[in-house]
Amino acid sequence: MPIPSLHRKPMATRNYQDAIEHLNTLQTSADTLEAAKAARSRLNPNPIPKMIEFLERIGYTCEDLNKLNVIHVTGTKGKGSTCAFIDSIVRHARPNWKIGLYTSPHLVAVRERIRIGGVPLSEDDFTRYFFEVWDRLQQNGVGPKTPDFPVMPSYFRYLTLMAFHTFLAERVNATILEVGVGGVNDSTNIVPRPIVTGITALGLDHTSVLGKTIAAIAEKKGGIYKNGVPALSVSQPEEGMVALKERAEASQASYFMEVSILPGIENITLGLAGEHQIQNAALAIQTAHIFLHSMDGLQCGPESLSQVPESFIAGLENAKWPGRCQTVSDPKYQNITWCLDGAHTAESVFCCTRWFVNPRVGLCNSPTSTTVFHCTRVLIFNCTKGRSGLDLLGTMLEETQKLLLQHGSMEPVEKFFQQVIFCNNVTYADGHFKGDLTSRAMSAEARTELKAQHELADAWIQLVPTFPTDSIHVVPSIEHAVKEVRGISTTFDRVSVLVTGSLHLVGGVIEVAGLSSVAL
Repeated sequence: MPIPSLHRKPMATRNYQDAIEHLNTLQTSADTLEAAKAARSRLNPNPIPKMIEFLERIGYTCEDLNKLNVIHVTGTKGKGSTCAFIDSIVRHARPNWKIGLYTSPHLVAVRERIRIGGVPLSEDDFTRYFFEVWDRLQQNGVGPKTPDFPVMPSYFRYLTLMAFHTFLAERVNATILEVGVGGVNDSTNIVPRPIVTGITALGLDHTSVLGKTIAAIAEKKGGIYKNGVPALSVSQPEEGMVALKERAEASQASYFMEVSILPGIENITLGLAGEHQIQNAALAIQTAHIFLHSMDGLQCGPESLSQVPESFIAGLENAKWPGRCQTVSDPKYQNITWCLDGAHTAESVFCCTRWFVNPRVGLCNSPTSTTVFHCTRVLIFNCTKGRSGLDLLGTMLEETQKLLLQHGSMEPVEKFFQQVIFCNNVTYADGHFKGDLTSRAMSAEARTELKAQHELADAWIQLVPTFPTDSIHVVPSIEHAVKEVRGISTTFDRVSVLVTGSLHLVGGVIEVAGLSSVAL
């Protein structure tokens, strides 16, 4: 990758927007992605050697990362929520500690990915640490040591390096590290000896990279297990559990533990909504327990806890993870409620639907009513390339039908949503992105032709043939979608909007609808 030709300003005059502008030059372009797809090749199939060299070029060794006291978490769904639970538990259990949290993706601002004490880095701190890493990588005479290695890392790798640098500079007491994709070849997987590792629920996602079966995906995810380190997992499909146990044994983990749901956890009001969060919370509790015992110099075996430790309850109740099963009242349009969930796999859409089709959330009409609606429901949906909109929307409608019957509602599933909106992830109506939300992976054609969104509309018509075509909207930006909702809200007393299919979509809605003050 060539060095971006951006004018270099003195550090005193470089600001957050400069950092974002530089960072966005490291994104992989749509043309590069298409070329790799056409050649049936993977971009940088094993980044670990490059990550190690990048780390050395900014002044660290892999052994230095052991000072961060890492909890390493991967999985297909729930890994971000589990990290949020762990972060909150440890912060509440050790209030005098400085806790680092690295996650992806972000919703509105890139700096959300790197948090200390539960708070994203400030713009000033992000800028400072960003350019410290940038300048070290671009020092004259300190280029790649290995032939054919790039001068600069890609977007995610850069942020991972920056997180390591930030946490080491800040001397954090603990680091919760969320894997980006997979495990064994993920850029985060260069910590020689984390304190504990955990895997959330597995499912079929990123199959072109990780494999097309649960067993193949488990084998990749289990790559975070390390010699002498406890290896944890929630309950998995049989083929996934077998692969994880084999991975743990091959890596010589100190032990493998299948985490079960703790008695009494259902009596705790978790800070994150959705029944699926009980499993994530259980993994977080066991992981945090092992971690804190290890930090106190105590041995902790593979025995399950018999109950939730009292000191963990406040952390579970106060955990926050925006954009996941989150209900937000619009601060300007009081009759609009936004229901936000970045579900983007069949499994997570299933969980999202179970959360939304509930009397406490989206099931806002009388259970026995057949014609009178006490609110108008709107669906805003998008999904990115490689995912089947037909499958995801089909999962949503199938589960909605079951839940309507379960809750005694006479509503037909075909009329559950009164309006549906399919849009791409472009932020603004003029075709531009907010800087933090820029995606170079989206081609110009995808922005203008809206082929994917028209395919989603066709899928909806295929699934719901009786749905009125004038209530199906295909729009070119998130701003268009928000304006459509606000137009709908002028004729109804109450509007409930489900935004799902993509975390990038959810983040864009938070930005455009002005929800940051209540959602983040």
